[in-house]
Amino acid sequence: MTESSSSYYQVLRVAVTATEKEIKVAYRRAARTAHPDHGGDAAAFRQVTRAYETLIDPTRRKAYDRSYAAGTFRSEDGDPEPHFDAPAAGSRASATVHRPGNGRNTAGDPAVYVPPYESAPSGEVPLIPLSLASQQVHGMPRKRGIFGAEARIQREMRTVQLLTRQVLPAIPAARLVNGLQSPADNSHIDHAVLSGYRLALIGSMLLPKGAYAWDGRTLNHGGRAIAPPQLAHVVRAMQDIFPELNVTGWTVVLNPGGNLHEPVIDNHRRSPGALEAIQIVNAAGMVRGLKEFLAAGPAPNTVNVPVLARLLRGMH
Repeated sequence: MTESSSSYYQVLRVAVTATEKEIKVAYRRAARTAHPDHGGDAAAFRQVTRAYETLIDPTRRKAYDRSYAAGTFRSEDGDPEPHFDAPAAGSRASATVHRPGNGRNTAGDPAVYVPPYESAPSGEVPLIPLSLASQQVHGMPRKRGIFGAEARIQREMRTVQLLTRQVLPAIPAARLVNGLQSPADNSHIDHAVLSGYRLALIGSMLLPKGAYAWDGRTLNHGGRAIAPPQLAHVVRAMQDIFPELNVTGWTVVLNPGGNLHEPVIDNHRRSPGALEAIQIVNAAGMVRGLKEFLAAGPAPNTVNVPVLARLLRGMH
């Protein structure tokens, strides 16, 4: 394992869920092996020490975790530090997860973990335990701020219920992560759904029933313009962080009465045949569109463990 391809967790051979005690034990073990006095390499020892100093400090560990990706975190001496690596888009690792004797796997097939847990090298600690990677739902909406928290939590809970009842059962490899810290600013990403090499970032809003026109910037209803949650800059930031993924943003417009088909969203200025980076849909539209988006990706029954681990460490 080289310095250029290893996250600090991989350097110390601990999971991203490691406790302070586990990090200390792992550091002592790694330091003994890497120390030049014991036949190790000076550069490797510096990397082990740097990893320990970062992960043992709660503030520095939090900043490292929220940096998400290779090249975005810099050590105190200014050197860029890698995070987790993942296969490049279009590579064999990202596009060819097949079962022998069968065609391309579908989203409805049993989940396949990449890298596989059963064939991990001896002594290698997975980034997250299998028990955690096998969970389809991670985290719940949390109270943020003082005003409007109750309404926001209620709206987010409805979105979680919609996803867990209508989307996740159809796609065993899909993983729902709630409450991410945005890498673009101090805002939050309410929900993220990862399946294979596709990632959907989801926000929500609550509007009365009726017909709304979406022109790519605002929802218009009866002469009134309504600005939806701003997701475009977050989608761009996450796409930069995860170049191996196809990242899109979705705002689901919920109806107070619970009708999945209300309100009606009419799309204008849509590019024919192209999937826009940001989708504004009602509940039924999100269920239908999200299933199509996730199922159409390469290896849709893959649980991308490195990406999932990074998302879990980015939860607020």
